[in-house]
Amino acid sequence: MAIPAFIAYLQHEKKYAQHTLKAYESDLQSFAEFCADNYDDAAPEKAVYAQIRAWIVHLLDQGNRPKTINRKISSLRSYYKFLLKTQTITVSPLVEHQPLKTAKRVAVPFSPEEIAQVFDPALYPSGWKGILEKTLLMTLYYTGMRRAELIHLQTVSVDLKRGQLKVLGKRNKERLLPVLPELKVQLKQYQEAVAQLQLPKTPLYFHDATGQKLSEKFVYDTVKYYFNEVSSKTKKSPHMLRHSFATHLLDNGADLNAVKTLLGHASIAATQHYTQSSMQHLKSVYRKAHPRGNKS
Repeated sequence: MAIPAFIAYLQHEKKYAQHTLKAYESDLQSFAEFCADNYDDAAPEKAVYAQIRAWIVHLLDQGNRPKTINRKISSLRSYYKFLLKTQTITVSPLVEHQPLKTAKRVAVPFSPEEIAQVFDPALYPSGWKGILEKTLLMTLYYTGMRRAELIHLQTVSVDLKRGQLKVLGKRNKERLLPVLPELKVQLKQYQEAVAQLQLPKTPLYFHDATGQKLSEKFVYDTVKYYFNEVSSKTKKSPHMLRHSFATHLLDNGADLNAVKTLLGHASIAATQHYTQSSMQHLKSVYRKAHPRGNKS
């Protein structure tokens, strides 16, 4: 089975992040197990489209959403491209496949009012825990960085004198992010709290009270806990803070290319996704402000 070779290729050649590698591996192993359970010739690299279609039906029967299934098929498509590249196969069984139709839903970012409320000092406990958790939330919103980027942020990459952070993004691409005065004050407070812990030096800027790396779950749970206090929105995640960062910039007239650079997107198409929320806001303002807006 060529799956380990494919994962190694993604890791060393494509420089994919660890959580992305795990997602690819999980998707491919799921298909491999389905083939082993249902077909005599079980190797995924020998699969035909009928087997893949049967897997799709199986996934639907299990309650998977079309969006989730499309992501799994995308992993499989990338795998077959690798097999073509290495001349293991001569044609991809997915050559004629069309993605499942999905309902287009515009993610609703947090409002500026919700952001203001979640940074209310009264929400946070005193001491290390409150300082760490508030600093995490402020850093995510004020910079728009990804959760993985925050977790792996290096101490040497934080330069408060120059007012900038150096972030290592997807595929090891570095970018500089400005630090606004409000965030600078919070980061200084965090650094003072770290100094009081008197821990051995660690290269990681953010860590727990023992100096250990923060988990993805801890960051997610922190965002969810505090936004549950101020927001009734269904989706509360670190990515929604990134989404809010981009939407609020665009709502206030920021250039799309500038937002693209701040987010670390490889193409403008990825950034344009956030203009959907901005346009929804613009339409709402227009309808409320236009003298004929409430007639339709």
